[in-house]
Amino acid sequence: MREGLRALLAGYNLPPLERDVHASMAALVDHPSDPTSRTTFDPGHFTASAFVLSPDRDAVLLVHHRKLNRWLQPGGHIDPGDENALAAARREVREETGLWADVLFEDVFDIDIHAYPAGREPGHLHFDLRFLLGADTSDVPGSSEIDGWRWVRFDEIAAVDADPSLTRPVAKVGRWVGSGAE
Repeated sequence: MREGLRALLAGYNLPPLERDVHASMAALVDHPSDPTSRTTFDPGHFTASAFVLSPDRDAVLLVHHRKLNRWLQPGGHIDPGDENALAAARREVREETGLWADVLFEDVFDIDIHAYPAGREPGHLHFDLRFLLGADTSDVPGSSEIDGWRWVRFDEIAAVDADPSLTRPVAKVGRWVGSGAE
């Protein structure tokens, strides 16, 4: 998994504002503990998530995260059985939403490091590798893992949650869609 993570980060089209995040992620790849283990708390561990585009490609799917009480993109921990981070993101989307989403962008689309609060485990950082997927239906079965879901248009994201860890990548998604890159 380390070599796969290293390759994902090496191939990432790094925007200048994300250099520090990228450097921290690159350092985590070489951490003595397993950088994908959910029990690596110092400094944290890699997670995988996805921005899932609506069939019309004008909105992203958000799920309501119970513990954080926030609307976020689907995602979570990389499990030992996951082939790679993209497979983990696709699995998480399927588990949380019931959707089988298509890969729209083969590489990492965005990176982010955010704090996860203490609870049953100590507070730690999630080093999130984010991918871009597309849904072929706007009907979302959902699952018992989430409290709800909703499609949010790119220009309405700040009204749902103004945190830059959500607004920055959704703006990037909007630019990607607007460029006709699909």
